[in-house]
Amino acid sequence: MGMEDEFESLRRERDPVARGRRATELLVLYQQRSTELARIRRAAIEEARDRLGGSYTEVARAFGLTKGRITQIRSGAPPAHRAFFGVGPLTIALPGRRLLSRDDVVIAGEDDAVGAHLIAETERLAFVTERVIIDPREEWEPERDAIVVCGPASAHIGNLLMSEDPILGMGIGDGPKWHVVDKATGEQHTSPMDDADDPRRADHAYIAHHVRDGRVITHIAGLHALGSVGAAHYLTQHLPDLWAEFGDTSFSMAVTGEFDGMEPKAISVLFPPRPWS
Repeated sequence: MGMEDEFESLRRERDPVARGRRATELLVLYQQRSTELARIRRAAIEEARDRLGGSYTEVARAFGLTKGRITQIRSGAPPAHRAFFGVGPLTIALPGRRLLSRDDVVIAGEDDAVGAHLIAETERLAFVTERVIIDPREEWEPERDAIVVCGPASAHIGNLLMSEDPILGMGIGDGPKWHVVDKATGEQHTSPMDDADDPRRADHAYIAHHVRDGRVITHIAGLHALGSVGAAHYLTQHLPDLWAEFGDTSFSMAVTGEFDGMEPKAISVLFPPRPWS
């Protein structure tokens, strides 16, 4: 159903509860579309300036706006790299963990920190966010744009997303110890935390950007929960560069984080980002 049809259907809804709830949902949806339109216009201004010889005066004339309005748009609209995460609203999905002594699920401190960081950074980009805890007993999948923080063994969605990656993945070896692997070369790396001779507070993590079915799903998975902290910080710090290089294409990469407690001290690239096609 198109937006216009949905709007008319809502106006005809007789149940006030259903009408009110759907109106609230549509207000959020329209707000996010409006924010995306503002981003698109700001990006178009910058592109037009390059094509018109670097003059915002010429851009203003071509857009039918004043130069002052162009300045307002450039300073007020979201940056181009907001589109890396899609249009929104944005689901931030974190892995729940089961304890034998409890019926509900709990969340690790590291994953809670990742969620807080991602929510803060994406809300700065004018996303409306919703935090979801993934129950490992359920086959949950996101229905809209999402950042999913989950390894392949933690929940169905982690395994499903990673299985779509033709370049990188995770496997389990002796110990058992998980590793990040290059599917083409077979090169693999276990976590520095699992080094029998010289363990240190560092971990590898996987990052993937899925563009599919009109949605964007960003996938983060550390070999340990700590690795996801480094991946989240790397992603938000390098977002403009990743968007400039890959735009609306799917890719994956892996990083290594060195930590002081849960605070990243240094984050380096383990496997560089590569497009899937």
